[in-house]
Amino acid sequence: MSQTTAWRATGALPALSDRHIDPHAYPDGVAFLDGQYLPMSQAKISVLDWGFLHSDATYDTVHVWDGSFFRLDLHLDRFFGGLEKLRMTIPFDRQAVAEILHDCVALSGHRAAYVEMLCTRGTSSTFSRDPRQAVNRFMAFAVPFGSVANAEQLRRGLHVAISDKVRIPPASIDPSIKNYHWLDLVRGLYDAYDRGAETALILDFNGNVAEGPGFNVFCVKDGRLSTPAVGVLPGVTRRTVFDLCAEAGLSAVQADVGVAALKAADEVFITSTAGGIMPVTTIDGAPVADGKVGPITDRLMALYWQKHQDPAWSSAVRYP
Repeated sequence: MSQTTAWRATGALPALSDRHIDPHAYPDGVAFLDGQYLPMSQAKISVLDWGFLHSDATYDTVHVWDGSFFRLDLHLDRFFGGLEKLRMTIPFDRQAVAEILHDCVALSGHRAAYVEMLCTRGTSSTFSRDPRQAVNRFMAFAVPFGSVANAEQLRRGLHVAISDKVRIPPASIDPSIKNYHWLDLVRGLYDAYDRGAETALILDFNGNVAEGPGFNVFCVKDGRLSTPAVGVLPGVTRRTVFDLCAEAGLSAVQADVGVAALKAADEVFITSTAGGIMPVTTIDGAPVADGKVGPITDRLMALYWQKHQDPAWSSAVRYP
């Protein structure tokens, strides 16, 4: 007899402490939820939240490095743009959200942090299927900084596989709204793992390269940079590469990037708030050019981290 059958037969339910033992460890951090600051382990939502049931949510992630936010204004722009497009409202304006993010980091004490602001559709008291009856829910948190690529991968370059999985087309989901629709990306990741790679790129609806799980991709050919133009999130680090190229006198464009073109590139790198500019030296088991991190990638990586000291791009956290 199963435990559940036994409970039903006897009419006795287990004690609350026996019904659920959380097996998960939580990173050290601080969250803001329902008007209060909490340890990460206590920041939870209802199983009836539309964010959980329907992936009906938008979010944005900014990082803190050496005690300062990097390009926070651009992340706030995208977050509030997503709220408007999804017809969500929160009881905080832009300045208040910035203050909450600062507080999460300051209370956590982290000098290098991954900081997220998010809003779910929320719940309705009647479990209505009408999204207009749900009360939207805002949350934020700060945990230790993490990168798509680890130290070894940053040194020698990532090994990437191109999956045949297709990114959700922009006619279905506006890619400028940062969202949690990741099943296409997760399936691509498993394709990559099965082939011995470390991460994945998936395709757009025309069969060109799109993006990977949490990152955009750039290729360099004859000194000119290109990155996929359609069907991808317009990442803040992607935008930063264009800004850096403008300062450095490098040509960078948005354009279709075919699979063959990516494999024939002189250099390839990916971009993400979680790691910055990260080199790719192997695609589908074959080296990119000579299989080493290229000079333009090296140069942009250095410029990217130097910009973290620029007060025009960074804002200091107000620690206690």
